Amino acid sequence: MKKIHFILVSSMLFILLFYNEALGVNLAIFGMVLTGLISYCFQDRFVDRSHLVLVITSVLSCIAFAWYGDFVSFLALVLSVLFLQFKTQETELKMIQIFPLIFLNGFASLGRVLMFSQWLPQRKVSNNLAKKLIAYVLIPAIFLVLFFVVYSFGSDHFSALFTDYKLDIDILHLIVIACLGFYISFSFWNYWVPEICYKKNSILDNDFDTTIEIENQNTFSFLDLEFERKSGEITLLLLNVLLLIFIGAYNYEQFFEVVKTTQLSADTHERVNSVIFSILMAVGVILFYFKGGFNFDEKATNLKRLAKLWIILNGILIVSTIIKNSEYVSFFGLTYKRLGVYAFLILAIIGLVYAFLKIIKQKTNAYLFNQMVWYFYGTVLLCSFVNWGNLITTYNISVNKGVEPRFLSNLNFNDETRRAYFLQNDLNVLFVHDPREGEIQSHQRDSFLSKALYYEFINEKK
Repeated sequence: MKKIHFILVSSMLFILLFYNEALGVNLAIFGMVLTGLISYCFQDRFVDRSHLVLVITSVLSCIAFAWYGDFVSFLALVLSVLFLQFKTQETELKMIQIFPLIFLNGFASLGRVLMFSQWLPQRKVSNNLAKKLIAYVLIPAIFLVLFFVVYSFGSDHFSALFTDYKLDIDILHLIVIACLGFYISFSFWNYWVPEICYKKNSILDNDFDTTIEIENQNTFSFLDLEFERKSGEITLLLLNVLLLIFIGAYNYEQFFEVVKTTQLSADTHERVNSVIFSILMAVGVILFYFKGGFNFDEKATNLKRLAKLWIILNGILIVSTIIKNSEYVSFFGLTYKRLGVYAFLILAIIGLVYAFLKIIKQKTNAYLFNQMVWYFYGTVLLCSFVNWGNLITTYNISVNKGVEPRFLSNLNFNDETRRAYFLQNDLNVLFVHDPREGEIQSHQRDSFLSKALYYEFINEKK
């Protein structure tokens, strides 16, 4: 199959699935078909296990979206299919390049679609083909139309067979869906990779390849290497001392100072926010001082030791924050945001581990980003597969924290557990107008292609 075939098939399928429909099962089917086309038509390019893993995660994320239909499962589906396509078509490029390419092609496709020579097949029309079109199509069509007009004047009933009906088609909506489907299909199958992406791809390698790349070069023209090395040692030494003081004050406030329950929420948010910025800046400091030559500088022993200590202290800060967040959960129960804090802190720990390995194994800065792309993708997949709303509801009910009716009603996909709790505690009387029940009924009235299958398995409220 050529690009034009992929584009046309995908466009027609998009029209059939999305005309007069909302996002639902249709997107899962579309993702499945794209995954199937890639797997079947480009199976010769499946050279390692990661391709098979991406096929499996693409299928699972499509199923997750068909079931939940929420933003996280949507993001998982899109990333999975795009990662599979990119990994299959661009085997040489690093996966991290997919993000700027998605943004770039979002605009470039609008102009590239007019460059017909790049995606339309170049083929001359033979004389025999022209003769067949005239003889088998054009001439019969002309006579058919002429005789239809004549017969229509002679019989009202004959004319009514072709005129007394109206097609129930929203032309404007059909045109919009057709254009959108073609745009998405064109961008997916005929995306553009600038030549600079191939030329600069070596910059994103995990290892330093040449002696030229690992030569120790000063960052600032006005500072010699010796001054820059000493500057790094002084900076990291002061940062370590400052971080030690902060960890001491942070843990004293957290574990020894009496805090009013009413102030716990505000204090926790402030401390978590400070830790988030601290971790991001910590990684930035490591990347700044170990971006090249200092990885191999024999005189940078003290700098490396201070950097490792800096990473370890930041790890201790993360552990303290996890404990603080757990204390917050024990007082008020689970929420999406508190689970999100756990997710970020776990990713931060993983990032610090790879920053530590970067220094030990003398890797490039790109090494850290190349690894974290996959962990970010894995986090999105995990979030799309797990019913977090029901988990939060079950936990909060078990500890009797965060069980306010309005809060439970605002959680997603917890309906059976929520209903049972309301019924057991006679909350249906106090909370009659539950907006969640209206949402369930609305979703259940959707057509099949627009459905989230989860709602098909929710019983009507008695």
